[in-house]
Amino acid sequence: MSWLLTWILLVAGIHEAFSQNSSATMPVPEPTALEPYNRTQYCKWPCECPEMPPTCSLGVSLLIDGCDCCKTCAKQVGEVCNEKDPCDHHKGLYCDYSRDKPRYEKGVCAYLVGTGCEYNSVIYRNGQSFQPNCKYQCLCVNGAIGCLGLCNESLPPRVWCQTPRRVKIPGQCCETWICDEPRRGRKTAPRHAKQAPSYRNSGWHKNCLTQTTSWSPCSKTCGRGLSTRITNANKRCEMVKESRLCNIRPCDVDIIKHFRPGKKCLNIYREPRPTNFTISGCTSTKPYWPKYCGVCTDDRCCIPYKSKTVEVEFSCPNGAKLTWQVMWINACFCNLSCRNPNDFFAELEQYFEYSEIMN
Repeated sequence: MSWLLTWILLVAGIHEAFSQNSSATMPVPEPTALEPYNRTQYCKWPCECPEMPPTCSLGVSLLIDGCDCCKTCAKQVGEVCNEKDPCDHHKGLYCDYSRDKPRYEKGVCAYLVGTGCEYNSVIYRNGQSFQPNCKYQCLCVNGAIGCLGLCNESLPPRVWCQTPRRVKIPGQCCETWICDEPRRGRKTAPRHAKQAPSYRNSGWHKNCLTQTTSWSPCSKTCGRGLSTRITNANKRCEMVKESRLCNIRPCDVDIIKHFRPGKKCLNIYREPRPTNFTISGCTSTKPYWPKYCGVCTDDRCCIPYKSKTVEVEFSCPNGAKLTWQVMWINACFCNLSCRNPNDFFAELEQYFEYSEIMN
């Protein structure tokens, strides 16, 4: 029994010594308090905004800041952003806070993953701004290209100018209008043609703010077509679509035969004598002698410059009578601003058929 008691005491001593050594070599850390951090307050309310919004550089969006207070110029790629200064989302940018761990206060504007664009065999990344020529500043946004014209398009000189020309000035990108011909008299619509009421300028009409768009270009380059516009100049003040007949030039006449010797253009063409208009078997009650736009044998095209809208009454075989609005051309001009369907920038050009000078 003595040897058994001795063995138990020996084991107990070894266990106590091991426990003491373990507690000495592996101390248990005491919990400590986290370091306090004060987050920067970028937004301040109530809002205090300047009287005039800032002027942003070309191609930089003017946005409402992240505090939903004031207008600010959007941050661009690589610039510092935060909850107040937003990135230019129109260019597919977002604020990347991944490098500011763990605070996530300040970020850097970066591009969202998107589809690039291709133009003229050049690949542009999503959100990239580029200038394909001196007239346009373009932007690639997720596969689509949007462009802003850098030239201030203007109408030709507001004089009776049958051959205005846009000339290239050395050292300048945008063309300038010139007109060398003197002012001439003007022939308007015939006296028996009643001019249709015009509501081109917005104004109050029977407790209604009338708004009317310009007439669209004629649907056909020769022969009778249609031109439309949107207006609310009616008793109900409702937006409706109006139509008028238009005929820029006849299709069955060789206008080139009427050129003067040595000339390459004829801006105005008229039939030898007055005739009656016809539509769907109905004939105008009175004859008319309209003007038509001519043609050119060089690179110029002739389009309406001055026009008005007249009301023409038609008589039909069944005895019915109807009235149509008809485009009456007062003047045309020939220039180099011709439509080219294959031109990438054709739809961005300002063609004067859209905003003719109305009487």
